[in-house]
Amino acid sequence: MNKGQPNTTFERSAGSFARRGRSTWAFGSKGVRERRSVREHRQPLECVAALVLKEATVLAEERKPTKRVVPGAVALPGGHVEPGESAEAALRRELKEELGIAPLEVRYVCTLLHRSAEFRKLHYFAVLRWQGAVKNHEAASLRWVPLTASHDLDLEVDQLALAEYLRVYGDAGDA
Repeated sequence: MNKGQPNTTFERSAGSFARRGRSTWAFGSKGVRERRSVREHRQPLECVAALVLKEATVLAEERKPTKRVVPGAVALPGGHVEPGESAEAALRRELKEELGIAPLEVRYVCTLLHRSAEFRKLHYFAVLRWQGAVKNHEAASLRWVPLTASHDLDLEVDQLALAEYLRVYGDAGDA
């Protein structure tokens, strides 16, 4: 190695990323090396999350321990936006798949960036009215969390989105 040149060697570990030139080498849990462009890792994955609101509470899910992203966390329901799909269409699809409900009244809340196992751009929506009974189709469990108890959500990004909802649309009594 030349003096003055940065060290571009890397340690191999599950889930680690190391830069070599204009590419990134990614290692999965089985140690399989994949070459990806640096741009791939700088662009966040488009995702949606829902604040399903009922009587001054918000619906939260305890994620299954087998989930790749934040397993076991108490979080707001949501998922990835598919290619060519709008954020609101993704929200409607995810709520149908995960909870069996169809939103009737939706409000945009905010968009936040979040790093976990994935770099994500989360579009948050409040769901004030819906059709169908809330049923658990994917999570370990569901629970209604008081709007004033955002600390019951494990992800800081979800706590921030809840605070933003309350700031923009009113206090817990208005929800």
